Amino acid sequence: MIAMRTICCSRLIQGYSLLFLLSLVAIHTCQAAAPEQAASGAAVEQLQQYLKTPLAERMPLAKQSFAGVALTRADAKTSEQLLWQAQLLYLRKSRQAEMTAKKIKHGQLEMPFFYAKFGTKPASGRSMYISMHGGGGAPKQVNDQQWENQKRLYRLKEGVYVVPRAPTNTWNLWHQGHIDPMFQRLIENMIAFEDVDPNRVYLMGYSAGGDGTYQVAPRMADRLAAAAMMAGHPNDASPLSLRNIGFTIHMGGKDSAYNRNKVAASWGTQLATLRKQDPKGYAHLVKIYPNKGHWMDREDAAAIPWMAEFKRNPLPRKITWKQDDVTHDRFYWLAVDDKNRRRGSLVEASLDEQQIAIEKIQGIEQLVLRVNDQMINLDRPLTVRVQGKEVFNGSVNRTIGIIAKTLMERSDPTSIFSAEVTVSVTATK
Repeated sequence: MIAMRTICCSRLIQGYSLLFLLSLVAIHTCQAAAPEQAASGAAVEQLQQYLKTPLAERMPLAKQSFAGVALTRADAKTSEQLLWQAQLLYLRKSRQAEMTAKKIKHGQLEMPFFYAKFGTKPASGRSMYISMHGGGGAPKQVNDQQWENQKRLYRLKEGVYVVPRAPTNTWNLWHQGHIDPMFQRLIENMIAFEDVDPNRVYLMGYSAGGDGTYQVAPRMADRLAAAAMMAGHPNDASPLSLRNIGFTIHMGGKDSAYNRNKVAASWGTQLATLRKQDPKGYAHLVKIYPNKGHWMDREDAAAIPWMAEFKRNPLPRKITWKQDDVTHDRFYWLAVDDKNRRRGSLVEASLDEQQIAIEKIQGIEQLVLRVNDQMINLDRPLTVRVQGKEVFNGSVNRTIGIIAKTLMERSDPTSIFSAEVTVSVTATK
């Protein structure tokens, strides 16, 4: 009995010793973390003071010392909210005039727009449909009339129906380089002034507007939930970047000008092949109306409820990014600098827990990867592999600077990133 008690006491002492050691480790960890948490909290306080300063008196945020301080998860979230509210206020003040005039300017070009609201606004915000008119290389009055027609062409069950007037009267009026920044600004304005849900933005167009859908939807896929092409021609567009949105084609079977009908069917085949190779991507619907010509008697309106079923995922686990002749500096959570912003470049990337894999990369030497706490656990290391080779393994810090930069780029509260890492691709070749 005495021996048994001795053994029990020994185990009890060992247990207390283990608890004591664990408590020492916990105390040491808390002591180490305390300065970091304090610095993070101080950075948020400095941000609050910075945002109270009149806009005209503020120095660039990126140059503020607090912009580079590592943040905790909670402080990063608070910073996002503070910066978004400040940006929303700025948009509503600085863009009130163009919303009143209903006209977007880009350099010397102007894009008037009409919009109408339908249905009851959902709690998450309204949906938005950008609808591009037909026409093209024709006199101004012809394109003006096409714009008027487009205003009346479709009706929504719910949402903001936005009909821009193309800034030019050229054959490629909807897929020139100025269209993308104008549409970006239009989306930002509708988010700020009409409470549009940034994850429910749709693009559509008829005839020359359909040409624009083929071209612009892949370039701006990361801003869209779905897109609809009616009676257009893709020219040199590629469907590769459409992986994460819905894409529907509506075409008259007798619409043989420029082989529109044959090309539409060909795109349907391409999309079906991409879907077969990648079953979680490239959702699509192709409708060829056999007895219709260029005018489909509004049967193409079926595209609207089809698109409405889609909601954008701003943080997809897999991305295919094919740059067109009109290039962009970011696409979902991928980004490039000006040197690597190149026509024809291609990136295929995926995210799996704490690892980002770049499976395919062509035409660029450096790639920026953006992350946030919805994507990975930023309190643990991130691993990056490029074509199977590890190029990064370590921690990435949340900072106010990255949050502000990614928010200012898009004015999209659902596409904010708090950390980033730049990886070299040349080292893997």
